[in-house]
This record gives sequence, C-alpha cells and structure tokens, in this order.
Amino acid sequence: MKAAVLYKPKTPLVVEEIEIEEPQSHEVMVRMAAAGICRSDLHFIEGLWPARLPMVMGHEGAGVVEKVGTHVTRVSEGDHVIFSWVPSCGVCRYCTEGRPYLCEAGPSSRMLDKTTRFRKGDQVIYHQTAVSAFAERTVTHETAVVKICDDMPLDKAALIGCSVMTGVGAVTNTAKVRVGGSVAVFGCGGVGLNVIQGACLAGATRIIAVDTLENKLALACEFGATDTINATKEDPVARIRELVPGGVDYAFEVIGIPEVVAQAFEAANKGGEVVMVGMPPVDATLSIHTTGLFLGKTLQGSFYGSTRFRMDMPALVELYMTHRLKLEELISRVYSLEQINEAFEALKRGEVARSIIKF
Repeated sequence: MKAAVLYKPKTPLVVEEIEIEEPQSHEVMVRMAAAGICRSDLHFIEGLWPARLPMVMGHEGAGVVEKVGTHVTRVSEGDHVIFSWVPSCGVCRYCTEGRPYLCEAGPSSRMLDKTTRFRKGDQVIYHQTAVSAFAERTVTHETAVVKICDDMPLDKAALIGCSVMTGVGAVTNTAKVRVGGSVAVFGCGGVGLNVIQGACLAGATRIIAVDTLENKLALACEFGATDTINATKEDPVARIRELVPGGVDYAFEVIGIPEVVAQAFEAANKGGEVVMVGMPPVDATLSIHTTGLFLGKTLQGSFYGSTRFRMDMPALVELYMTHRLKLEELISRVYSLEQINEAFEALKRGEVARSIIKF
C-alpha cells in the first residue's frame, strides 16, 4: 500500500509502497477515505517536536473498518469511523476522572504492545499518534476510532477528528463560553475558524478575529466573527479594548506562539479566561504580567478540545447533518496522496483554511 513517510526532519515526505500487518487483539484495520492537513503535523516535519522516525504521518482522518482483530467489540467490519489521536484506555486516572483526552495510553508512535504494524522490508516504520492517516490503510487500537452514521460524508467527517474537535471543544468543553459572552480569537486557520464557530454555537455575541492575513479574516467573517483585526496594521490588544472596554470575557490563542499567548492574556478583562489552543514548539516558554492573574484572570491550556470523543464526535456529526456546523466551508483544497508535500507548502504560505487528502 502507499503511505507518506517522514524519514528525517526538515525533508519532504516520501510517498512510497510499504507493508502493513494484520490487526492484532483489540486492533482494527481502516481503509482511509480522507485525511486533513494540519499545522501540528508541521511541528514533526520541521523538527519542532520530537518523533520516532521513520513514521507514517497524519493524525486527522476518517475511513471504513476493513478488518478487525480478535476481541474487538467497539466496531465491526464496514463501520464508518473517525479517528481520535488520543486513544482512551478507560481505566487510567485521567479516563476515570472524565478526562480521556489526557489518557496515559496515548498518543503514541507504537501500538499498545509497543510494536508497530508498518514495515518496509526489515525496517520498522512508526505510527503518528496512533493514527497515521496519510496511508491508504492503517491499523490502530479499537479505542482510537468512533463509529459514525453511514450517511455522513467521510471527507467532511475527517475534519472532526482534529481541527473541528479541537476548536469547538476549546470553547464548549474547556472554556465553557457563556451565552452573551465576548470572545477574541488570535489565529484564524483551520482550528481558529472552529473556535469562532464554536463561539457562535455557544451564543457569544461579540467575536473578534485576529490574524495577519486578509484571506483568513474574510473566512473568519463567514464563520461568525463580528469584528476583524489585522495584526500587521494595528495593535490587536489596543483595538480589542476599544471594541470591548476593559477587554473580552474569553481570549483564545490558536497559533502556538508564546508572544501571541501574552497578547491574548492582555486582551482579556479582569476575571477573564484565556485559553491556549495552539501547539507551541516543545521548548517554548511564556512571559506574562502577573497583575492579570492577581486580578482574577485565568490562563489554561486546551488539549484536543478537552474531548470525550465518543460523545463529542457523534454530536458534531449531528450538528453538521442538521446544518448547524460548517464543514464544507473549511475545505479550501483537495489533494491526492502524491501531492502531499504541495499541500503542506500551501499550508505554510497561509493559502488555505484546511486541505484534505482524498483517497
């Protein structure tokens, strides 16, 4: 089968034929339908986050279960599924506390038995976060997939696996934005647009989008932003405080840049909530003014939208099927697997909201 493999940081992915092994106990083989191109993948490609290499890349996807190993009970052959890049074991401290997104079992570059299901001759090839979506087929643990209805388009469902869940979940699960609240969103890429539409779903009345690209700000308006700020043309913090005297109730950083986290912190009002959604380089540090903390501001991270994915992902599917969640509008371009490096270049240039690989 064909897969996109990262052999060395700061080099293009190699699309090539590799071998895939049969699913073992509690594992499933999924025939991929579509996979999203996410900026988080770039952190591995550019060496900003460590990874076991070589590795089949991709962590956002959807497909159809083709084979099941022994003892699989959650899905059956033929089921349509979305991947979760954090499998939840159900028994660790975090799972039993209702925080499966922090499960001690994942994300991982190997299966739960510490082996992999990818090979190229004698060479072991690792998995990306239990998914490896940039392949015609993949094998993962049954706890890393969730069954969805068969009439949900799989190319749209793929986006729910990361960008939609991360963005909407940051609003509804992590921050729990209240009806009538004011919101600022720093960064209007694929995840940031979903923070914006999550804020709309939550009933926020003022949603301020901040970015450095006019095309992203135009998209932000389509997803529900009431105001836009181009950070290359004016001070976003000062402008936010003009639009909402005292600052916003909720500020979301969706880029992964510490300096922007600090801006979001300054843009929040006394008692406001600041949520870092973006994925910063692994060794990044943050500097903020502590007076804000003293005045009741909270600063927290949101990992994978604080998802309980077996509940949340089917709910997001239902929102789409009832025309209350935008998914088509997120997809700027569709690529083949062979065009994957072209897709990442377009992402780096800021030309797209979300691109997908369609199999």
